[in-house]
Formats: sequence, structure tokens, C-alpha cells
Amino acid sequence: MAKIDELFNQLIALKGSDLHLEQGQPPKLRLNGSLRPLDNHNNLQQEYLVEILKEITSDENWIHFEHTGDLDFAYSLGEDARFRANYFRHFHGYGAIFRLIPSKILTLEDLGLPQTIHKLCKTHSGLILVTGPTGSGKSTTLAAMINEINATQTKKIVTIEEPVEFIHQNKKCIITHREVGLDTKSFAEGLKGATKSDANIILVGEMRDRETIKLALTAAEMGILVFGTLHTNSAAKTIDRVIDVFPANQKEQIRTVLSNTLRGVISQQLLKSTDGSRRWVAYEILLRSPALRSIILAGETSKLINEIQMNSQMGMVLMDNCLKELVAQKKITKEEAYLKALDKSNFKTESFH
Repeated sequence: MAKIDELFNQLIALKGSDLHLEQGQPPKLRLNGSLRPLDNHNNLQQEYLVEILKEITSDENWIHFEHTGDLDFAYSLGEDARFRANYFRHFHGYGAIFRLIPSKILTLEDLGLPQTIHKLCKTHSGLILVTGPTGSGKSTTLAAMINEINATQTKKIVTIEEPVEFIHQNKKCIITHREVGLDTKSFAEGLKGATKSDANIILVGEMRDRETIKLALTAAEMGILVFGTLHTNSAAKTIDRVIDVFPANQKEQIRTVLSNTLRGVISQQLLKSTDGSRRWVAYEILLRSPALRSIILAGETSKLINEIQMNSQMGMVLMDNCLKELVAQKKITKEEAYLKALDKSNFKTESFH
């Protein structure tokens, strides 16, 4: 058993989401969104930190880390749990963050996501984006959507991730997991390969650069259903981000492709519960509607707020309305809603109903 496993076991026992190790600091856990130091642990010294970090990665990975100052990989704690690991160097020395990947893939029902998301899983082609800040549960939502498809449809699914997080067993689908750095050189190379592999569905773990975004849009145009993630907190910002990645002379073409292929945007964030014992998901959902295409083509994303509000019967949801609902249900406080709201004026105490 690796020495670091003791820390992982404490993270699991306390139902935390992340373990933070940083030279000169005691080990810290993220519990329900807040960081707290582990009891009875001294500040981490370089010699000990290097020892425990080296013992769970390969010599080749460690050389890469020493050379670049960054390393991403997945680590399994037997059958109990898997972790997404990120090693980094910083001003005071070495550091690492481990995100717990639940061993059980939660269903859409487990996550309390609306029926609209079930319907999105029945989409046959196009682009579906799940967005939100780091640690907002994007991977968990995507895993639940892939799980739903796997249980109900007969498709070929290829996931391209860095590292592979949730491992799906084949149910009705054939699922191929490809890890960037191990199985393919980059997200872009993985996408190129996936489009030639008779895939019906491709999951792109991160759409982080222009080439990957362009290839994802091309795959969606070819009739493949593409799931992707971005670090944006609303439908409007998501559409703007995709288009802004491209130079001016390509923007019009990208608007056209996006307007034809976009099937839905789910933007989400996690909020502390009123009693601090758990976190609740708040989401914004944009779906394809008759007006969406012209809004994207005209670059008028400011009109999306109105478009979402007008189409609530279709299952569209505005982030701020979802936050209001969580407050009304006493699941979160007004203060927490105000911090995460897109339009803060909706959450001034005197105007809040």
C-alpha cells in the first residue's frame, strides 16, 4: 500500500471531493466546497512530498513532470476509488491536487437533473455543451448522460479525456475510452481518429483550443453527436467563447456551423446547502428553438436570456431562476444565491420574493 493511500482513505471517509498537498502546508481536504486542513498533520516537507508523489506514478511520468512542472493522470485505489491527479511546481516547491472520481456512476435521477436532460440524451447528432467552473460537476453530469445512452441505445461511443475519469462498462453500447498522452497525442488527434472510427457519439473532455473546437464542430456537422465541456457559466457566454476563439475572417463561417449544429447548452455550478452538509446543483439549460439559429448568426447572444425565459415550457431554464427556486425551497441561502447569480440585481434582499 502506498503511503499516500492513508490520505486518500481519510478523504473518502470524510466524504470530501479533493485532496490538496502543497509543500510548506499541511494536507487539506475540500469538504462541501470548503478547504480544511487534516488534523494531526505537520506541514509537508519537500523530501516526504516527493517520496509520496513519486510512488504512485511511473518513472517516465515523473521525468515529464520534472521537465515541464505539470502532470495529469488518473490513479486507482484498488477497486474502492479513482482519482484525477494534477502535479505542479510552485514558488515554494511541489504540489498536487487529487479529485475523487466516484466509483459508482450516478444516474440522471441520482443527480436530480430535470427530464429535459433525458430528452437531450436522445439527440442523434449535433453539439451538446456542458459548461461551468472547475469543480462544478461537469464530468459527473456527462458521465450520467453517457450512462443513460449506454443503458437505452445501441451506439458506438468514443471518449477522449485527460485523464480518463469515469470508466463505463459496455451495456447496450460499445464504449472506447482514449486518454490524451497515453492513447492519443492530443484532443485534436483523438477527435480526428474518432471521426474515422464509425463513432455515433464522441465525448471531448476539454475543448481547450481552436483546433479541437473546430474539429468538434466538424464532427457534429458530419452527423455525429458530440459532447464537450467549456469553463463558462451561462449559455450566452458559452456561445461567445466558441466564436471568440476564431479570428475575424473565420467568425462568420463558425457562426453558421454552430447555428446549424448546437443542440443544447447545460451550464451548471455547485452551491453550499443552507446547513453546509452538502452541495446543490444550479443549472441553466438552453435548447434548440426556432429563434436560436438567427440569434447565433446575428451575434445577438444578449437576446438569449429572453429566449430561455420565453421557452420554459420546452424545458429551458435560466440560471438565476434556478437559483431563486433553490432559495424558495430553502436548499440554499439568499447570500449563496447572490454570490453565484449572473444578474445580481435579481437577488438584492429588497427585490427578492
